[in-house]
Amino acid sequence: MNRYPWWKYAILAVALLVGLVYTLPNFFGEAPAVQVSSGKATIKVDGALVQRVEDVLKQASIQPDFVQLDGNSVRARFGDPDTQLKAKDALNRALNTDPADPTYIVALNLVSRSPAWLTSLHALPMYLGLDLRGGVHFLMQVDMRAALTKKAESVAGDVRSLLRDKNVRHAGISREGNNVEVRFRDAATLGSAQAVLVQQLPDMQWTPAGEGSDLRLVGQLKPQAARAVQEAALKQNITTLHNRVNELGVAEPVIQQQGADRVVVQLPGVQDTAKAKDIIGRTATLEVRLVDDSAEAAAAAVGSGPVPFGTERYVERGGAPLIVKRQVILTGENLNDAQPGFDGQNHEPAVHLTLDAKGARVFRDITRENVGKRMAILLFEKGKGEVVTAPVIRSEISGGRVQISGRMTTQEASDTALLLRAGSLAAPMEIIEERTIGPSLGADNIAKGFHSVMFGFLAIAAFMCVYYLLFGVFSTLALAFNLLLLVAVLSMLQATLTLPGIAAIALTLGMAIDANVLINERVREELRNGSAPQTAIHAGYERAWATILDSNVTTLIAGVALLAFGSGPVRGFAVVHCLGILTSMFSAVMFSRGLVNLWYGRKKRLKSVSIGQVWRPEGDTTPAAKA
Repeated sequence: MNRYPWWKYAILAVALLVGLVYTLPNFFGEAPAVQVSSGKATIKVDGALVQRVEDVLKQASIQPDFVQLDGNSVRARFGDPDTQLKAKDALNRALNTDPADPTYIVALNLVSRSPAWLTSLHALPMYLGLDLRGGVHFLMQVDMRAALTKKAESVAGDVRSLLRDKNVRHAGISREGNNVEVRFRDAATLGSAQAVLVQQLPDMQWTPAGEGSDLRLVGQLKPQAARAVQEAALKQNITTLHNRVNELGVAEPVIQQQGADRVVVQLPGVQDTAKAKDIIGRTATLEVRLVDDSAEAAAAAVGSGPVPFGTERYVERGGAPLIVKRQVILTGENLNDAQPGFDGQNHEPAVHLTLDAKGARVFRDITRENVGKRMAILLFEKGKGEVVTAPVIRSEISGGRVQISGRMTTQEASDTALLLRAGSLAAPMEIIEERTIGPSLGADNIAKGFHSVMFGFLAIAAFMCVYYLLFGVFSTLALAFNLLLLVAVLSMLQATLTLPGIAAIALTLGMAIDANVLINERVREELRNGSAPQTAIHAGYERAWATILDSNVTTLIAGVALLAFGSGPVRGFAVVHCLGILTSMFSAVMFSRGLVNLWYGRKKRLKSVSIGQVWRPEGDTTPAAKA
């Protein structure tokens, strides 16, 4: 009756082992490390950089614990802060030959002290949030009106090109706020123009206005199109911010949307607010220029002659110098979109660009006049420009759709598209809230949070063991198993632990033990009704399950609501809360039942169980439990 099959014990053993392995890294603490990340958008961090870092450290006689590629950066861990500082200086000298124009960002950081065998199993500790580790917090407001204004200006240029291509005469095009107005001298021309614009620009709502000789066609973005523009601007800004904060060496930055037009930026471990603001708020611009292929330029590229008048020297991807003309053909303002794809002829990876009407017209003229020549696409950041790519113009390119291809991998095409698409902010952003949290305050928060969970657990364990005796011990072990599983799941998900998360863990302890209280009281009730101990244990677990399920489902609904509609700290609390409910249902029922079955299930003639005092009606002295 109270026996588990072997496979259930196997499941519990595997869960216990996994819980131990993935919880263990959180107890090793953090060790000093050096993080090397890309300092330029065109520099890619890959396995080759890992080998280069190892070689530099070996030449400097510095022995790291390990060097590994972690996402978009390379991290080297050391045994003490002195070695960490020496390694940073050595890497800075070797990787950044020009201090004024650093190729890589070499930053001090902290990584887990977990042994290599744990790291090889991807057993990593939870990240610590801003309130536990210290750092800076920004709340940024996106200027959505500027995004809509930019879209309206682009539409005005598209209207001018469309009407000219269709030979539809107009009396002028202007922009009033976010509306585009096209003036006409007669109704017939207005009708022809409306038919063209409705078909070619479906995102706009075109409404005739005026009378007589003052006829106008007023175009306004449809509500769903305006929302799409605002959402795209917000997403592009978030992507750009992600690219920029990599320079700060932040292990786990938090950059997320808050509401319809705000972005929260949290940088744990960063104390230099001025540097953070400089990098987050900087601008990047895109330019398209022609490459100078003259003999003088070729000589200047190899350093054997001066740079020709009207040109500049830039560095191409791979480090090769390139002589580019000063005249700017197009800028990033003329680029509507950039997506990775494949060449339609040879199926090689390519980047597909979409230009606005002005850009399409200029690009068509330039490519028609410069077939066979190279065209450079440059990205300027902090006043310094680099050549992203320099393809050869094969033929005239019209229609506003441009393809960049040649000697690119699929990943490089994707990276280049992201770079071109998110090289600058889509809409201006303003910092409306700024907070700095010191590391000492974060350490104090960690200590207080740990003590709250520990003392809460000890108080619950003491009460359960005194009130329910051996069943209380089983319940306490199940509670410890639940805490182990919860921390392991959070570590496997690489969740960021914050103070609200610690509060959710403490709350989960109280909620998880509630299931065992229901089970124990149900067993007591069966004993009070005269059931045999083995029958009472079986009936207690079986009949308490429905109540436990109902109570946890209703609590889980509230947690899911917090997860769906909350943000920031509320969302962090909800994640831990929901995971804690799921792990508690497994541990409180299956794990505690396994312990009870191991202890009592092998006893065929069980006369009593250690579950505390079972109160009986007066006159009934049948022993069922012992105190």
